[in-house]
Amino acid sequence: MQPYSPTTPGAEAEIRRRIRERGPITFAEFMEVALYSPLGGYYCGGGSGRDGGGDSFSPSFGPSGDYYTSPMAHPAFGALLAVQLYQFWLLLGRPNPFHVAELGAGNGQLSRDIIATAADLPGGFSDSLIYLCLDRNPNPLSSPEEMEGSGRHKAGSRVSPLIADGTPLRKLRGCILSNELIDAFPVHHVRMDQGQLKEVYIAEDSTSVPAAHQGRKDESEDFSRGEESAAEAAPLVEVLDEPSTPALADRLDGLGIELAEGQVAEINLGLGEWAGSAANSLASGFVVTIDYGRAASELYSAELRPRGTLTTYYRHVQNDAPLRNIGRQDITSQVDFTSLELAGQAAGLTHLGYTTQRRFLQNLGLDVLRRRVTSTPLPTSQRVANRAGLVALANPGGLGDFKVLVQGKGLPPTASDSVSLWGLSSLPEALELVRSLPAPVLSHRHISLPQGWPSTGMQELEINDLWANPFGDT
Repeated sequence: MQPYSPTTPGAEAEIRRRIRERGPITFAEFMEVALYSPLGGYYCGGGSGRDGGGDSFSPSFGPSGDYYTSPMAHPAFGALLAVQLYQFWLLLGRPNPFHVAELGAGNGQLSRDIIATAADLPGGFSDSLIYLCLDRNPNPLSSPEEMEGSGRHKAGSRVSPLIADGTPLRKLRGCILSNELIDAFPVHHVRMDQGQLKEVYIAEDSTSVPAAHQGRKDESEDFSRGEESAAEAAPLVEVLDEPSTPALADRLDGLGIELAEGQVAEINLGLGEWAGSAANSLASGFVVTIDYGRAASELYSAELRPRGTLTTYYRHVQNDAPLRNIGRQDITSQVDFTSLELAGQAAGLTHLGYTTQRRFLQNLGLDVLRRRVTSTPLPTSQRVANRAGLVALANPGGLGDFKVLVQGKGLPPTASDSVSLWGLSSLPEALELVRSLPAPVLSHRHISLPQGWPSTGMQELEINDLWANPFGDT
């Protein structure tokens, strides 16, 4: 093995440096560096969408990236969220300004689609709306100049991109919004071993740890951009040791969860800080969290998920190999919505509702938009692409099974009733409003799912076919 060079760039080099200086690191620390290190973490320029190791960065989602998200699948997602935000504004008494702070805004596509629809909503909503795009990574695609050139952007809504980790905001009246953010929070990896809760650490050189405690070896591709090759570097391995903090056992105990022998699970200890930060940002308003995950009783089921939910995405290939392609692939785990709700309650947030993305969008008028879009004169290829994108938003087993958690703070009595929220209960006024809006169609900024979507069989389904959920969840 060649000696390690401290000038070698990349997230993997930083991980190895820490291990060589301090010994094995928790999986949470490994994940933090792999995803967020400025030295080449996945979300900071290291993703597979990066152009040849240069300085320019292209997003790691879409047909040429690692995955796609709801805002990229179809603008109906942003349009319907704009309708829900409009109702939030009404319930809060039409404040001006009305702030929407999107956390993990990425390339700004969701903000563009929300703002485009906000311009067509009545009562001065667009003039009151200030949209804050918060992200750890500066991205030119969410700059004010680019926002102004977003096609349907009209005078009224103001957009401000902010580089921030968390929510450094105070006394907002509006909404804290996130889509597929919390699934990428660093998680601790634990396993029940001989009746004892153990934590997974990442170490170098498997020969230095007992064979019984060795985990997966890294069979990584060669490092890119001048780093040590896998053949020259010691393999990275998972090793078991005592938990790094009693908070891990406390979390499971608080949920009434007992892991089975050999069961692996992920624990996100960042939920409390995140919920507290979101709550502290609001004087009055709503917190809307959209992500994939489950209630704790399902998430930690030894029968359903004995190996946990840790997943990696690399160029649309889903795997469970976090020690491969470090800094060049996404690493995620399903969100524990029970713990997220409890963290919100501890921070002063009121639970307003919890449902699937499929049901949430249906309640807001997804069927109405589907009919509007399909009746819009479009070339055949665009009509097929729009149909596929709309179906994807409600696809069982995919985006449609994502969860939506709505919480509130400092709300007037009329806004504290979850039944009155349009996304949580289908109400005629929401559908009438959606019927009055222009039909949103795919632009060059969205992806064309027939080109990048592997589930080709779903393209022939009507959205109405998806509401009969075979799994029976809501």
